[in-house]
Amino acid sequence: MTPELGDELLVVRVADGEHASELEGMRFPANESISGVVMRSQETLILTDVSADPRVHQPVVKTASVGPAIFAPLAVADRVFGTLLIGRPVEAQPFLDEERSVIELFASQAAIALEHARFQNELHRLAVLEDRERIGRELHDGAIQSLFAAGMKLQSAVSAGGADAWQRVEQAVGDIDHVIGDLRSYIFGLRPGVAARAGTAEALRRLGQELQDSSGVVAVIDIDPEAAARIEPADHVVQFVREALSNVGRHARATTCRLFVGRVGDGVLVEIDDDGDGFHPDDRIGAGQGLPNLHERAAALGARLEIDSGPGRGTTVRATIPG
Repeated sequence: MTPELGDELLVVRVADGEHASELEGMRFPANESISGVVMRSQETLILTDVSADPRVHQPVVKTASVGPAIFAPLAVADRVFGTLLIGRPVEAQPFLDEERSVIELFASQAAIALEHARFQNELHRLAVLEDRERIGRELHDGAIQSLFAAGMKLQSAVSAGGADAWQRVEQAVGDIDHVIGDLRSYIFGLRPGVAARAGTAEALRRLGQELQDSSGVVAVIDIDPEAAARIEPADHVVQFVREALSNVGRHARATTCRLFVGRVGDGVLVEIDDDGDGFHPDDRIGAGQGLPNLHERAAALGARLEIDSGPGRGTTVRATIPG
């Protein structure tokens, strides 16, 4: 949170090393404060005795008995968002003009660091929003539709009755179990830091086991832990593999799936093969979010993505990741 120049200046924190005051929510009048003057003029201001100036509102001035002080603007690309206050004890030597350039340099470096932190926070916020949108699409295309279909089967079984009613109910229950497995995979793949806590190789093994437990597809898992540990960022490869295995469980009608992670040249190869129905990759773009999500995750890893498939010959998803 940074102050904006307006009728009031919002102060979040002031500190002098030994003294610190949390002032979130406290507002300084822009027109009547030294900080406001410095922010408007974008020029450094040197004061001989700041404690005697009625325009100073920072409590740290009184608390730390500040006398000589210098206010420097915090600005990036002509956008001023605050001031840097440096003070000395009352009756100490005033700041000299020669010291101005050093303090202004420090203020510009501090402003860049604060702007970088704000930018990183904004990037994180946007990433969270993008993930939420993707999850919403995935749940709509996969889990929600599957649950709706299972509900229709149960409703049909109740209405029809007869000898095959229990068979329909069992099939619907199996479909619901499959959806539960999908949701567990989503949650596992999205848990922050899961790869860091469990190790990338273990996280990927768990995803393979989740596929087998939820769908009955036999999962053959071949992972080189050293190769898996080289992949950065680890959470992206967990998401990539989760997406690929989810596609196998939901669409492929496969009996066997192989997950391979190992070194290839100077990089790492992540490969998911299945013996399912296969498809024409070009025909599936836009049909759902599975393939677009794979492309997005591969791009985040800086990987070269290849999808080899065709009707009746299964599917191979291959990502070659630098490093």
